[in-house]
This record gives sequence, structure tokens and C-alpha cells, in this order.
Amino acid sequence: MFRWAIVLILANLGLLTPSMAAQAIDFTHSAFAQSGKVTSIPIGHAEFCQTRPAECRRNTTVVQAVALDETAWSQLLEVNYKYNTEVRPVTDKDLYLVTEFWTYPSGAGDCEDYVLAKRRALIEAGWPASTLLITVVRQPDGAGHAVLIARTDRGDLVLDNQSGKVLRWSETPYTYIKRQSQADAGAWVELFDNRSNMVGGIPSVSVGSTSR
Repeated sequence: MFRWAIVLILANLGLLTPSMAAQAIDFTHSAFAQSGKVTSIPIGHAEFCQTRPAECRRNTTVVQAVALDETAWSQLLEVNYKYNTEVRPVTDKDLYLVTEFWTYPSGAGDCEDYVLAKRRALIEAGWPASTLLITVVRQPDGAGHAVLIARTDRGDLVLDNQSGKVLRWSETPYTYIKRQSQADAGAWVELFDNRSNMVGGIPSVSVGSTSR
């Protein structure tokens, strides 16, 4: 009942498209991106961790997945919508005059800045840090991009500044390269994109300079 109340309120305000509303009852199976060995940390995240070490520590308690109840689902939709609409997309080169710079956005930011903001907001809402994983992907045109994976008991769900929808990872058009480790927020693991062949361990993928 609560879920549909949120859906109807957003729809009435013109903030929810019919396709987004349909998502509220569209989870029929689990889908998890499989991780592999430890791999290189993106340079932007490594620099971010140097300035904010408290946000890149080992997780003392590792929660594997959050139960996707009505509250959790509403939080994902609301946080994704909030930052996608409040933050203006600008590349690091245009905003900071550098190729790569990860930080919390203040009105504007690149793809990884959206991810950091959404991750922090969900942690503040009670989500365990081990279930919110910064993830590097490759777009169909080959450009690097960053999204947030939320690990739930219904599968890995993707919050993306390029989409108003919260989709299962397997429903997105990206090739998955690597993500944060669930055990250690300052470490990264390669991903097996098991929709086709394994990908991973490709540290040359640049995130932020080409993708807003």
C-alpha cells in the first residue's frame, strides 16, 4: 500500500513516468553480477580515499544484500530522482580543469559525483555500506562511466545519472568492468559480465572525462 502511495504521489506530481511506475511491481527474479579477484582502484577513487580515509575503510560488518521491501524500493527511486534532477551534468575537465576528480557535487558534477552523493544519501537512510558499490562500466560507444549498484535480495539494482529508472544490472546497456569490494570500501574487484564473456581488470577505462 505504501509503495503504491509513493507511486501515485509522484505520478500526480508529474515526477514519475508510466514506465517508472510499472517498475514498482516488476521484480520477478534475482540477478547478481559476479565478482572476481581484487583489481586496480580507479585513480579518482584512490585520490578520494586519500582525502576521506574514513569513507574507504574495511567494513566491520558485511551485509550481503538488503531486503527489497516497500521502504527500500521507495528510497532507491527517490534518491536516484533527487540527484538526477538536482545535479547538473558537467565533466571534470569543464568543472575542475582536470581529467579526473571524484567529489561530492555542489550543484554540478560528473557521473562518479552522482554516485558518491547517492551512496552517501542511502547510507544516511540506513543502508549498509557493503550493499552500495561504486561500479565502473563501459558504455556501448566504449566510453567509461560510473554507476551505483545497490545489492538487494532481488538482485543488483543500478542507480544511474543517465536514467530515471532503477534497473537490474542485466537490463542495462553497459559492459561491467569492476566495482568496490563489499568487504573493503577502499578495494575493488573485477566483474564477470556473465551475459556474454568475462570482462574485468581493465584499469585503462577512464571514468568521468567522457561521461556525464
